[in-house]
Amino acid sequence: MLSAEIRRKIRSIEIRTSRMVSDVLAGQYRSAFKGRGMEFEEVRPYMYGDDIRSIDWNVSARVGEPHVKVFREERELTVMLAVDLSGSLSFGTRAQLKRELVAEVAATLAFSAIRSNDRVGMLLFTDGIEEIVPPRKGTRHVLRIVRDLLAFEPKGRGTDIARALDELDATLSKRSVVCVVSDFLADGDDRWEASLARLRRRHDVIPIVVADARERELPDVGIIDLEDLETGEVVAFDTASRWVREGWSEVAAERNEARERLFRKAKAEPLVLETGADFLDRLRAYFLRRDRGRTR
Repeated sequence: MLSAEIRRKIRSIEIRTSRMVSDVLAGQYRSAFKGRGMEFEEVRPYMYGDDIRSIDWNVSARVGEPHVKVFREERELTVMLAVDLSGSLSFGTRAQLKRELVAEVAATLAFSAIRSNDRVGMLLFTDGIEEIVPPRKGTRHVLRIVRDLLAFEPKGRGTDIARALDELDATLSKRSVVCVVSDFLADGDDRWEASLARLRRRHDVIPIVVADARERELPDVGIIDLEDLETGEVVAFDTASRWVREGWSEVAAERNEARERLFRKAKAEPLVLETGADFLDRLRAYFLRRDRGRTR
């Protein structure tokens, strides 16, 4: 039984994301993602400006005037959301947990997919595979995905991004769009770079990094206890110390730089989003970059 709070959040996300898709993202989503190929549609008389390479010479010879073959993009896609539910996603300091941001972003992508008549599925992971939702169409299916994003209680607390990517590489038979939504906080484990590069060879992979401002910098609030939400370890920090605050920021910058190097090595462009901020403009800009990259 879902709690009243979870039902309220599901309804709120449904209303907000549906409006964003309708008002802003509908066309950009379609132009940003390629279909599976080109499908023959018809033969028609040649018109000024047609590519002469599309002329059907057999038909042209038979009827005595030039005709061209017309193709249309086979548009239907499969969109898979690979979503991290590890312990670190339960952190957030700007009126929103990272997990709540994950749910809203994933819901926006899912509603965009069904608006374009695409199928959408989901894989939830921590340090293991928690749940797989097979790709389907329809609003009810997307609402089931949103419900699981908000209410699912994972068994694990750690993070194994490589395992999730390898699972998708082994199970997705047709080329798909794979959105990997995670904070990518897997310190000391860079195996996901090779798995990401391998998955990209067969699929269109989009890494979406969710973050919180306090992961970059600490405010001066005196002595505080911080818990590692994946290991349970608690460490005290004296945030009144400038040395402590600068050290925290330096470690965060080094971690982000290492993560960016892994993305570059895998030839994958990440979309970085933060809690408490409107992600719509960043998502639109990302779609536009992809569309421009296709048309160059």
